[in-house]
Amino acid sequence: MEVLFYIGIGIFIIGGIGTLIAAFKESLLWGLGCLLFTPISLVFLVLHWQKAKNPFFLQLAGLAVVLLGAGSKI
Repeated sequence: MEVLFYIGIGIFIIGGIGTLIAAFKESLLWGLGCLLFTPISLVFLVLHWQKAKNPFFLQLAGLAVVLLGAGSKI
């Protein structure tokens, strides 16, 4: 099940990139803030829910797959 773990990480990273793309589409400052200071991504998520919800849910799905892959090793 190690493959599931790596697939989950890939999905999680794609979701993070999606968040960065949404932030840069909003403005350069949002994009740079999310890129350089990660907690700003949470602020962006709350203030721009409609634009950031899909990448956020993709990251949650990736996290679930990571946990599923890691949990099967126990």
